[in-house]
Amino acid sequence: MAIQRLPTQLINQIAAGEVVERPASVVKELLENALDAGASNIHIDVAQGGKKLLRIRDDGCGISRDELGLALSRHATSKISSLEELEQVATLGFRGEALPSIASVSRLTLTSGIDGDPSGWRVAGSEQAATNGPEPAAHPQGTTVEVHDLFFNVPARRKFLRTDNTEFRHIEDLVRRIALSRFSVGITLQNNQRVVWRLTSAMNRAAQEKRLAQLCGREFVAQSVYVEHEAAGLNLRGWVGLPTFSRSQADLQYFFVNGRMVRDKLISHAVRQAYQDVLYHGRYPAYVLYLEMDPAAVDVNVHPAKHEVRFRDSRLVHDYLFRTLHKVLADVRPGGSRDDETAASVAVSAGAPDYSIPVQRAMPLKVHEQVEAYAALHTLTGDSAQQSEFIQPGLHDPNASDEIPPLGFALAQLHGIYILAQNAQGLVLVDMHAAHERITYERLKRAGDGEGLRMQPLLVPFSLSVSEREAQLVETHAGLFGQLGFEIDRLGPEQLVVRQIPALLQGADAGALVRDVLSDLLVHGQSKRVEEAGNALLSTMACHGSVRANRVLNRAEMDALLRDMERTERSGQCNHGRPTWVQMPLQDLDRLFLRGR
Repeated sequence: MAIQRLPTQLINQIAAGEVVERPASVVKELLENALDAGASNIHIDVAQGGKKLLRIRDDGCGISRDELGLALSRHATSKISSLEELEQVATLGFRGEALPSIASVSRLTLTSGIDGDPSGWRVAGSEQAATNGPEPAAHPQGTTVEVHDLFFNVPARRKFLRTDNTEFRHIEDLVRRIALSRFSVGITLQNNQRVVWRLTSAMNRAAQEKRLAQLCGREFVAQSVYVEHEAAGLNLRGWVGLPTFSRSQADLQYFFVNGRMVRDKLISHAVRQAYQDVLYHGRYPAYVLYLEMDPAAVDVNVHPAKHEVRFRDSRLVHDYLFRTLHKVLADVRPGGSRDDETAASVAVSAGAPDYSIPVQRAMPLKVHEQVEAYAALHTLTGDSAQQSEFIQPGLHDPNASDEIPPLGFALAQLHGIYILAQNAQGLVLVDMHAAHERITYERLKRAGDGEGLRMQPLLVPFSLSVSEREAQLVETHAGLFGQLGFEIDRLGPEQLVVRQIPALLQGADAGALVRDVLSDLLVHGQSKRVEEAGNALLSTMACHGSVRANRVLNRAEMDALLRDMERTERSGQCNHGRPTWVQMPLQDLDRLFLRGR
């Protein structure tokens, strides 16, 4: 066949294959256009899962009569005009392909009005726009795009669409992401003439959390911590779910970069690393996070649907996200240092009523406890580093101080498993083994950090076959492997010899660990495999070295455990992600016993 130019309609339909996968793809493109136009209110109408009708109305700046036809032309946009603007683009759309691509596979009508124009204007489809021009139409400032009969002229594509309910669920999820990205914009979603969401603009945190509860559930808001941190030209804010609110799948993870929803491996890895010490294996964290940075430092032009981005300094972004979230999660403990503005009330579902865990300011403790017996439980044979850091012994008088610590004071022990304590809010229940396991684990980690990573030379070094690229990585990152406790030499193009391993991991599968470290270096430029493997071993040691269930503690020992919890990072959950304590507020106890009714 001779080389020939493709017809414009076919070009647009090919482009539509990249941009328009299903009705939700159309909604995404049209909503992004509305947001880029400065809309403060957007109304979305859906019929038959979007196959029959999609209508997007906004009150943005609108499109003038002279530009209405041009808007349906390929690569026509008002958002960029030069390479310099592309390299620091701040708008959601910029390619100018969405409208003509959608128009090529549907019956599209575009109606718009601008400020100062007494009449709006309408064009129907790309062909009429090119020939007949716009027609007058009553329309306020803003734009309405109607998409009828999606894929009517591409029946093969239409066959791949799912049921109306399934397609609407995809639209609903897309609108949820857009609504989370722009709290200032009011959004109404209507399906088959039934209002699904009517979201008003949310200009303060209380209103934003109300929208967050509508879109992600009240439980997520109740069991999340608000974070706001800025450093190195990066600003991170949003909500991170407590480890106890982990999910069986990654279905509640929303990350926005400069207002754009992205799914990025580097970001996912950084967040997962921040949670790795507090989650069950196979569980996923929940979060809604917003990263703001210089647009010139992030390339959004790397994916046709703009789902992915590329960072100029990916290592900086990864480390910033990890360190920020790691610190936030470490502070989730009773009395964790957090100001009132960023404090969260963390609910733990326990039937009716729900019991909440208040995250409070740290407070100076003037009480003294009798702790000799509990101190013995912290001491591991032959390891002086594990000695407990208790306050000086002394009998506690609850009336001796007006300052009540966050977890209060012990009242009793229940079935040798739980500690019952009273604080200013009401009743506190503590799983004493889970709590002490976390305390012991964190002390073991601090002791290891203080001693540094000891190395164990191998009596019989072993060889390892790898790819040539991986062998080069070992030479390039020799210093890093040394810091991790390894001594590895390159014997040949694809052959390594391991002469030394971290002493803590003696007996582990060192070959598999080296391969995992190399894999991480290839993908992320860094690795925490050794730290994770060491922590897993310390976690096991902490479990065996902690106070066991059915061990009777007196009140002084229980109070000492509560004080240690208040001082220990991540003490809100044990090493396996289970909660260590819950709060039963006094008003909930009153409701249980129908007091005041």
